[in-house]
Amino acid sequence: MDAQNLCVKPRTNSLFLGLVFSLALVASFANAEIHYHQFIVQETQLKRLCQTHNRITVNGQFPGPTLEVRNGDTVVVNVLNSARYNVTIHWHGIRQMRTPWADGPAYVTQCPIKPGGSYTYRFIIEDQEGTLWWHAHSRWLRATVYGALIIYPKLGSPYPFPKPNQEIPILLGEWWNRDPISVLKQALFTGAIPNVSDAYTINGQPGDLYKCSAQGTVRFHVGSGDRILLRIINAALNQQLFFAVANHKLTVVAADASYDKPFTTSVLMLGPGQTTDVLLTAEQAPGRYYMAARAYATGQNTPFDNTTTTAILEYKSSNKGASSRPILPPLPAYNDTATVTAFTTQFRSPYRVEVPTKIDHNLFFTVGLGLVNCTPGPRCQGPNNTRFAASMNNVSFVLPRRTSLLQAYYQNIPGVFTTDFPPVPPIQFDYTGNVPRGLWQPTFGTKLYKMKFGSTVQIVLQDTAIVTTEDHPIHLHGYHFYVVGQGFGNFDPRKDAASFNLIDPPQRNTIDVPVGGWAVIRFVADNPGVWLMHCHIDSHLTWGMAMSFLVENGFGEMESIEPPPADLPPC
Repeated sequence: MDAQNLCVKPRTNSLFLGLVFSLALVASFANAEIHYHQFIVQETQLKRLCQTHNRITVNGQFPGPTLEVRNGDTVVVNVLNSARYNVTIHWHGIRQMRTPWADGPAYVTQCPIKPGGSYTYRFIIEDQEGTLWWHAHSRWLRATVYGALIIYPKLGSPYPFPKPNQEIPILLGEWWNRDPISVLKQALFTGAIPNVSDAYTINGQPGDLYKCSAQGTVRFHVGSGDRILLRIINAALNQQLFFAVANHKLTVVAADASYDKPFTTSVLMLGPGQTTDVLLTAEQAPGRYYMAARAYATGQNTPFDNTTTTAILEYKSSNKGASSRPILPPLPAYNDTATVTAFTTQFRSPYRVEVPTKIDHNLFFTVGLGLVNCTPGPRCQGPNNTRFAASMNNVSFVLPRRTSLLQAYYQNIPGVFTTDFPPVPPIQFDYTGNVPRGLWQPTFGTKLYKMKFGSTVQIVLQDTAIVTTEDHPIHLHGYHFYVVGQGFGNFDPRKDAASFNLIDPPQRNTIDVPVGGWAVIRFVADNPGVWLMHCHIDSHLTWGMAMSFLVENGFGEMESIEPPPADLPPC
């Protein structure tokens, strides 16, 4: 891939029916460009695991188009919804400075685009470089509606690591043989855990460890001695994933579009929503090597897809007629938290950073599952005749339907939300111990937490043992944040704060809260708007593991939300 050529080239594949994608570079000033794109959301036939399935895609592609831009560019994407479901598109990790209308979560910053409707997303890439992605943010359409978003440095600015000979986006996904929306509907009706996926995918293909998938296995051809930049994205709907390449070390150089102090590892773990950039040197004997991904699953007695997806890294100088099976990398056991901890603790910013030290909002959020008591019957098929729920600080988040939260705030529409989201748990308890059953059922509400522009924020994200402890990937829209500490058990401010990294903590937009543990993040609330914070396991988001921040305008135009676009979709 040539980083200098930013025109997105349409891909063709015999498995896809049609392709309509247009991109024009129509303006250039001060080394910045305006990129015009068209996304057509449509139903497409895809052949996977011996069958042909109808799925919702963008421009007939799965995964969708890769968008390539530079730091400082303006992106304009017109989304035409030709599918049968409401849809929105979220640009995961883009700061959206003063443009929350372009962020995309349904009923938070916009009402969804109805079938036959359209909406144009406009935003500027401000001081961001690296790998991000875009995806549907409405129900479970994200299962097939997603793609890579690559941000190159400004012209004349090099990478802060050796220049690669080749760049390869790697999108890890999750596949259901049934329509994912029907899987979701069944779970919402029964109140039980959704059916797990039938396969994982790499760039849309399951790989040849699955029946009927050998023909479509993705292959990447590399030259001996080449340095390869792998841009890895976990686009799976509900699952954290391990990733490795047989016989090759991986040097981590960035995560969530933030550069890191390089470190070398043989295995990665990415939570849903996270991205990791690694350098791989093709220095092994010419041959064929599997890259593979499988589940990291932490919930006790919680079902998960225990299969492995593969693609093939093939040296160009290898024997073309070789029929031997590629080498498979060893992957950790599905519950190997020790390996995950050893991996995540190596992340550091490449230099000293300015971490907020005087904190205006010191917040403590419990995150976890819950159970709602109900009358035994077909809609109460959770444990002991209950329905599953999820919450933050015991509040299970309820989205509005007659308008979006941002519209309600901007237009002063009453009765849509309140601003009394609790800054700490309403009741303190042994979060990772034996939780009394009386605390298992959350309350329900649309509660926001309000902050003044420029406030400094610290959030302790604490996992709980309600139903089960579990690793939760928590994503904050509109911001990236510093991860100053992580640990296991109940967070102890007297003991644990002493070990915070306030020198070179990593910067992320999605943080995996350790199973039975905690993570602490800090940021400055310098972006006005309504910003969703949620677990990026979509079943948990569906159950209510979310909240929203309302960051007020500051002073003047540059600290205030831009007016809503004229084509903002109505509810």
